[in-house]
Amino acid sequence: MNNLSSYPRRIICLTEETTETLYLLGEQDRIVGISGYTVRPPEARKEKPKVSAFINAKFDKILSLQPDLVFAFSDLQADIAAELIRRGVNVFTFNQRSVQQILEMIMTVGRIVGCSNKAERLAADLQDQLRAIERSAARFWRRPTVLFEEWYDPLISGIRWVDELIEIAGGQPIYPEFRECQAAKDRIVDPADVVTRDPEVVIGSWCGRAVKKNWIREREGWNSIKAVREGQLYEIKSALILQPGPAALTEGVRQLHAILAHSLNVEVDASLMPRERCDMSLGFAVQSDGAASDVRRAPQ
Repeated sequence: MNNLSSYPRRIICLTEETTETLYLLGEQDRIVGISGYTVRPPEARKEKPKVSAFINAKFDKILSLQPDLVFAFSDLQADIAAELIRRGVNVFTFNQRSVQQILEMIMTVGRIVGCSNKAERLAADLQDQLRAIERSAARFWRRPTVLFEEWYDPLISGIRWVDELIEIAGGQPIYPEFRECQAAKDRIVDPADVVTRDPEVVIGSWCGRAVKKNWIREREGWNSIKAVREGQLYEIKSALILQPGPAALTEGVRQLHAILAHSLNVEVDASLMPRERCDMSLGFAVQSDGAASDVRRAPQ
């Protein structure tokens, strides 16, 4: 067994995905601080001090916790990372943007804390779950076209790992050309162009804000879009899909798959159904044990 003292013992996670990864690896005792936006797992929010938002941090509080390592994410936290480095703190910044890179992030975290075998098993299990979703989606009689909204004004779409998960779940993203664009400003969509591309399904995940379906319906010209005409408007909570970590590869992709199956009136095996609260228009609720129960009314 590895000696705990041989690896970082006091870790601060500035984004949720590394926090969730350490909990899944059973290494949560190493965490001494987290992002204030962390909601997964729920116990982390209750147990751990909050030391940052996404693009700013409480540097004095971080230093008071005496971390031997800080996990950060992407160029958006570059200024935080630079300031911590200037103050003598070790910082490891991830930049995962694809499904494969998310799996690599998990394995890297495992190596850093000395539990490579557990991390490899976790990554393999996540891959198995994705393959099961992919096999289920192969039964679809067609692949619905999908607009996934990360933000509503300006309209932003095409983030890479979400597009890849939509494809795994059985859909066809309408802005695949954006997936190589890292910055949100490079993925701004003209709402008039969406009308032209005419998606069959619209999924909103407005980065911490509740999706207002009426706002979507009332956009100029959108009443002609097939998704709007046929009521195929859905929401996935951003914590489940817009964090490039385990949540997106589990509950996030399950909800995507359930939405696409619902749009095609295709049944999904119970083992692949969502396990957390999801859009009520899907017609089922998730019970406390994680099982999905049908809440649709019988025909009158």
